[in-house]
Amino acid sequence: MIHPNTELKYIEDTVGYGVFATHDIPEGTIVYVKDSLELVISPTDYLMHSNDVKEMVDKYSYMDQNGDRIVSWDFAKYVNHCCNCNTISTGYGFEIAIRDIKKGEQITDEYGIFNLDSEMVLLCGEPDCRKTIGPNDFDAYYKDWDKKIVKSIGKLFQVDQPLMAFVESETRNELNTFFENPESYKSVYSLKLKGSSVSASKN
Repeated sequence: MIHPNTELKYIEDTVGYGVFATHDIPEGTIVYVKDSLELVISPTDYLMHSNDVKEMVDKYSYMDQNGDRIVSWDFAKYVNHCCNCNTISTGYGFEIAIRDIKKGEQITDEYGIFNLDSEMVLLCGEPDCRKTIGPNDFDAYYKDWDKKIVKSIGKLFQVDQPLMAFVESETRNELNTFFENPESYKSVYSLKLKGSSVSASKN
């Protein structure tokens, strides 16, 4: 589920649609949460679909740590990647704003966390654009992602959280534990596909 203070807007033919803030969204705000209405496509179910359906699933889904493809029921699936993104997935099953997002600004994300099984050419246009992202990005960048998350998640209880009601109680308990003991932080690395090879040390 996407934050309520957002809207879907057409950008242009190459990019298609994007999600934009209709009000200011402060750093630390939960911008997306996987809720019970999300469509979960198992690896077996994915293989049973036609190539046309697979193409649509590949375009609008992300792969979780269990190998399931998640397709959002709302327009969260239209959030675009940016190498200078303003939101990012966390190990707690939701995405947060990692800086203040202004009204009218596009909501952007880090696709490298989505367990890609092939390279994707990027169109973000940022000066530091990586040009492509792929299966090796998780190991290469997760430490940088964790630094961004830790900086912003500390503001979680300082800002309005309209999506907190959709965060599972177990996850809220994990968050309470983290705020009591920061060493219990749940790394974004927990979102990596289970059983996938590790090309970088986690230490």
